[in-house]
Amino acid sequence: MITSDVIVVGAGLAGLRAALELNRHNVKVAVVTKVHPVRSHSVAAQGGINAALSNHPRGKFDSPELHAFDTIKGSDYLADQKAVLKMTTEGIERIYELEHWGAPFSRTEDGRIAQRPFGGAGFPRTCYATDKTGHVLLHTLYEQALKFEAASERADMQIFDEWFVTRLIVHNGSAKGVIALNINTGELEIFAGRAVIWATGGSGRVFGRTSNAYINTGWGMCVPFYEGVPLKDMEFIQFHPTELYTNNVLITEGARGEGGFLLNNKQERFLANYEDSAKAMEMAPRDIVARNMQREILAGRGVEGKYIHLDLRHLGKKKILERLPGIRMHAIHFAGVDPIDQPIPVAPGQHYTMGGLDVNLNTESKVKGFFAAGECACVSVHGSNRLGGNSLLETVVFGKIAGEYASAYFKDGGGTDVPVIFLNQILKEEEDKIIRLLESKGKENHSAIKHELGDTMDLGAGIFREARTMNASLEKVKELKERYGQIGLNSSGRIANFDLLWAIQLKGSLDLAEVILRGAINRQESRGAQFRTDYPMRDDKNWMKHTVARWKDGTIHLGYSSVDLSLHKAKKRHY
Repeated sequence: MITSDVIVVGAGLAGLRAALELNRHNVKVAVVTKVHPVRSHSVAAQGGINAALSNHPRGKFDSPELHAFDTIKGSDYLADQKAVLKMTTEGIERIYELEHWGAPFSRTEDGRIAQRPFGGAGFPRTCYATDKTGHVLLHTLYEQALKFEAASERADMQIFDEWFVTRLIVHNGSAKGVIALNINTGELEIFAGRAVIWATGGSGRVFGRTSNAYINTGWGMCVPFYEGVPLKDMEFIQFHPTELYTNNVLITEGARGEGGFLLNNKQERFLANYEDSAKAMEMAPRDIVARNMQREILAGRGVEGKYIHLDLRHLGKKKILERLPGIRMHAIHFAGVDPIDQPIPVAPGQHYTMGGLDVNLNTESKVKGFFAAGECACVSVHGSNRLGGNSLLETVVFGKIAGEYASAYFKDGGGTDVPVIFLNQILKEEEDKIIRLLESKGKENHSAIKHELGDTMDLGAGIFREARTMNASLEKVKELKERYGQIGLNSSGRIANFDLLWAIQLKGSLDLAEVILRGAINRQESRGAQFRTDYPMRDDKNWMKHTVARWKDGTIHLGYSSVDLSLHKAKKRHY
């Protein structure tokens, strides 16, 4: 058994920021992560991180309050408004903290942190490091974590990478640690603590066409879900307008922020032809731009009938090399085009999960001692549509808050003791599950089931939804869940058995797919990222509420909760 004061699961931006905060409060922390920290999906974020610094010449009147309003409006008024204002207010301090820790932000001519325009924002407020912002921020926090780890005299900061969490330990309604599998040995271990912070990222791999890393299977969300932490607003899935058509690698919104154009097969900037994007054009929010791109493709105006061109050529070689070097490399290596000379083929694809584990603005959940931050959590700052640049901000703001509140919970006693016999019982249950999977001889292949799941989610829960296709996908998911019970593994060894890991995670992907579809089917309206062709209007009277999914006796139950509208009344979005 490995013991610590607090266990942090996940080592992306939210997890590392939480761990640093715990150590700053002299709380011992063990960070458990499926991959090495700098391979966490935070590293893939490109365009930037929002904060009202007012460094841009057109941004001098910006403020946290205006940033909050843009975020609430972008959410189609489903975000909890006090939580949003907390994020936009505390975000400024987090940016300067990252700067002081050494994050190499791009600079203005007078040396301040540079900011660029992003969709749905009233001012240019997205701080950036060329087009590799997530990469530099993750490395900055990892450096800080290594510093704490090296300076520790009591193993106050320990990082366990390549450990796969199979279960959250809950005793008498309180979180007490996790069971994790050492990927390199195949052995299970108890990580016992007084509190647990969850920061496992998103679930994009439930879909087929996604910009998410292969590690984002959704299992991270389901482990606490199975132990009583509800999931909120999971039907709201963001489809990023510009993913590389060939393989869904992200092409940052920063490319449009720097002045890139979207063109159909007639070389038209078609966004001018749609009422909701005619004014903001490429700087309209992601939900609007993605829908109008898809409409062009469906109407036969896509290039080769399949994609849209992102044209950067007019920006010039110097600007592309200076501000978008990563995008250029992606386009050259994965699409065979150099954006200095040719447009980039792009299409919308799954990108982000607005919903997640249901926590309040202090990152606390219904389970005592369990906190969550980052994309796996739903503090409800994104509502039904996230603005670009707000996801990185959420990770560092609420990662810090999670560390603060978890340390306070620990110092207040951290609940009752958990008997060792109980921990050993949980460990044995997990060991029995692993053995059953390793010995399974069924004829179904989990990889094939995963592939079919992605196809049916793309079809039924994509940009445009309707009851017929969503119900068909839900029936398909139920069929796949039946078949999952008949899988067989090709490898029965314990050492680095990824056959086993993928098989375990597929159960989470399937359950999460059902939560997404059932929430989307029940919500009979169009709001933010959910657009239903059979219910094309927003319906505040009946659907101004959060969807809350609970796991009980092996089945999913849906309920609803209220939205905090204390700062701004809901009205129609205009851009």
